[in-house]
Amino acid sequence: MSFAQEPHLFRLQFYTTAPYPCSYLDKQIACSQVAVPAHLVNTPVYSRLIRQGFRRSGMFVYRPHCENCQACVSLRVPVTHFCPSRSQRRTMQKLKHLQVRTLNLHYSEEHYNLYQRYQQKRHPGGGMDEDSCEQYQQFLLRSPVSSYLIEYREPAGDSAQSGILRMVSIIDVLDDGLSAVYTFYDPDQPQAGYGTYGVLWQIEYAKRLSLSHVYLGYWIHGSPKMTYKVNFEPFEALSLQGWQRFCRETPGNSQAEGVHR
Repeated sequence: MSFAQEPHLFRLQFYTTAPYPCSYLDKQIACSQVAVPAHLVNTPVYSRLIRQGFRRSGMFVYRPHCENCQACVSLRVPVTHFCPSRSQRRTMQKLKHLQVRTLNLHYSEEHYNLYQRYQQKRHPGGGMDEDSCEQYQQFLLRSPVSSYLIEYREPAGDSAQSGILRMVSIIDVLDDGLSAVYTFYDPDQPQAGYGTYGVLWQIEYAKRLSLSHVYLGYWIHGSPKMTYKVNFEPFEALSLQGWQRFCRETPGNSQAEGVHR
C-alpha cells in the first residue's frame, strides 16, 4: 500500500522484520511491517495508520506482513450500529455495579500483580506469563499517542480507590475511535464476563466521546483467542477493498470466515 498521498506519513519508513514463530497459529512463520522512526508517530499519525491495519505494542507500531499467510484481519466496531446480544445485555446488567475510573498511564504494583496472575492462569507458557516489571511497562505503559488506563473495581466503602480491583484496560483515544490495546482481569472468576464487559464499556465510552469506532485489533479464524471479537456485531473488517461490514447470521456460520486482507 502506498503512503504517498498521506501528508502525515511521508516521513515515515516501513521495513519488514525477519521471520519469527507465529504467536497464534501453530507451525506458522510470521513477519511484520514496522513503522519507523517511532518519534514521528503521534495521535494523528497513528489514527491514519490504524485505519490501514497497523497496531501498536508499546512504542512498536506494526502490521502483519506474512508472505504466505493472510489470516490476520483487522476488526473494528461501528459504535452507532452496534447491537448487543442477549448474552451481552446480561453481562452489562450483571457488572454495571463496577466502579470505573479513567487514569493517565502510570505504574501500579496492584495493576502489575493482577497482570501477572492473569497471564499465569490464562496464558501459561505463552511467554508473557514471565514478564518482568520492566517488560510490563514497556508493553503497556509506554505510548506515543493519547492513552489511558481504565480501572474497574468491586465497590467497597465510599472511595472508588478502595474496592477490589477486577480488571484493567489500556485504550488509545484516536481521531475517529478508541483502540482496545489490552485488557487483563481477575482470572479466578473466568465466568464473570469481565472481558466482554470491558469491550461493551469501551463501545459506550466511544459513543460518549462522539467517536465512530472501537478498534479491536486482529482476528484470526480458527484461533480460540480471537473468537470473542466477532461477537460484537455488526463489525467491520479490513480487506483489499477497504473496510467492509459483516454480521454473523448464526454461530459457526460467520460471513467473516470469508474475509481476507
